[in-house]
Amino acid sequence: MEAKVVSRHSHAKSRGRLIVVEGIDGSGKSTQVHLLDKWLKSLGLRTFFTEWNSSEMVRGIISKGKRKDLLTPTTFSLLHATDFADRYERNIYPLIRAGYFVLADRYIYTAFARDVVRGCAESWVRKVYAFAVKPDVILYFRVPVEIAINRILEGRSKVKYYEAGMDLNLSNDPYESYRIFQGRIMEQYELMNRKDEFVVIDGTMDIEAQQAASRKMIMPLISGVAATTSGRSSNGYRNTQ
Repeated sequence: MEAKVVSRHSHAKSRGRLIVVEGIDGSGKSTQVHLLDKWLKSLGLRTFFTEWNSSEMVRGIISKGKRKDLLTPTTFSLLHATDFADRYERNIYPLIRAGYFVLADRYIYTAFARDVVRGCAESWVRKVYAFAVKPDVILYFRVPVEIAINRILEGRSKVKYYEAGMDLNLSNDPYESYRIFQGRIMEQYELMNRKDEFVVIDGTMDIEAQQAASRKMIMPLISGVAATTSGRSSNGYRNTQ
């Protein structure tokens, strides 16, 4: 498993590291990547955090399209690809080149899963994102669909139209549509797990155990990098833990 965690940048001059977390909604990946960001900062490393669908240039267009129900699967795919390309060219790749640890809450694999479920050809989607550098490590948080759904719906009165995959006519019941949609996305993740070198993290473990497993997978990327703060053991944890 640890053999997967090696630098795989296709650009020889890249000096930083790219750490990606993936998983269905409710998998716990966002919590874990924020904890990783804090941990790496505590080691004195320069980090940058980015998340899916967050480009200021594109986010408004996507929101408007959703409100007016104008998004076909191909349009949806291309808009998200534009969002990603903007963040990639402005932040992700330049900061990797500058030596940063870039942490991405979702990367191109989210598009591979969601766009294929919405009917786009996998080969086409992969070509759209062919410019993107391969991550150094892809942490895939695997969790049963029912557990993920319960986490998402806890404290919420409803799920959003596109979030539930209602545009795919899977069910008239938004909650059932959401369950089917997330299940199909998970199937795509499992297929990618076999060919895209995912590192699987059990998303049903408690937060601390997931974080420990995630740090273990990242440690080979930071070996030899001297921490600028003190009070840590060799595994990167503070001695008080």
